[in-house]
This record gives sequence, C-alpha cells and structure tokens, in this order.
Amino acid sequence: MSQLANSINIPMRTITYTSKKLDSGNLQIKFYIDDNEKSRYGYLLTPSGKSADEIVQEIQERIQFRESAKHDLLRFSFKEGWKDDYNFFLYTA
Repeated sequence: MSQLANSINIPMRTITYTSKKLDSGNLQIKFYIDDNEKSRYGYLLTPSGKSADEIVQEIQERIQFRESAKHDLLRFSFKEGWKDDYNFFLYTA
C-alpha cells in the first residue's frame, strides 16, 4: 500500500488529501477541506489511475451535490430513487 499527499488551493477553499492504494486496487482518499465557513474532512473510495486534478474534481462535485441536496426534501421520497453514497463520507471537524 502506498500513500501520496497532495494539496490543491481553490478560491476560498483548500483541499488537502492523502491516498492509499488498497489491496483491491482502489484508492482510499482521506481529505481535509479548509474554507471560511468551516473545516471538514472525509473519505472517498475511487478506482485507481486518477490524476490529482480528477480526484479533487470528484471531491468538489460530491460536496456540491451533498450541499445542494441538503435542503431538498425530495431525497426523503422513495419515489425519487434517492440512495446513499457509501463511497463518500463527509464530516464537520
């Protein structure tokens, strides 16, 4: 298992992460987000072979989806097909 550390600055938000290659071939990404609002951290399970930019983009997209769905009551409707994402975990530090 190998670990890599990266840091990408986005206006008003810094995403730092480390990656560990698992025996399954997937990458386990542990990331930290510092922005003006709050500090957060989380985990992402993703297939290996992605570049640093692709990893950060995926983290950003999942955070944006989570934030946009936060106040969306349709996610509590079984008709809409909402499902949990067990490959992405986000916590407030």
